Amino acid sequence: MRPPRAAVLIAVVVAAEATALLAAAAWYAFELVSGSPVLSFWGAVFTLGLLLAFSAWLYAVGHFLYRGFRWTRAAALVAQLFVLTIGFPTLTSGLVLAGLAMVVPAVTALVLLFHGSVIAYASRTGGAPPAL
Repeated sequence: MRPPRAAVLIAVVVAAEATALLAAAAWYAFELVSGSPVLSFWGAVFTLGLLLAFSAWLYAVGHFLYRGFRWTRAAALVAQLFVLTIGFPTLTSGLVLAGLAMVVPAVTALVLLFHGSVIAYASRTGGAPPAL
């Protein structure tokens, strides 16, 4: 069964968010290596670990959403809510482009998560693959 376009778009949004987190992790790693971390050393190490873990998690969510697994809808919903909690203050603080870059894809993904075709498609469970 081919994924609906809405599910593909949500998977792309989630993968783009994961890529943004990976870019932030690369910046933190550069700051650690260059000897001028933004936070304390251990704070930067902790933040780097969190960014890498969340990035890997979002890549997994996007991948398994594309494949139609049921649990990914809830994970993608929570991720979009977190993006909105950062995006709205960014937007209202005067960083309009950065805020829109976060808010527009997150709202799009939130709306599409409740589209009938996505709900019908993302109904697989984690059971064994079908036999011949």
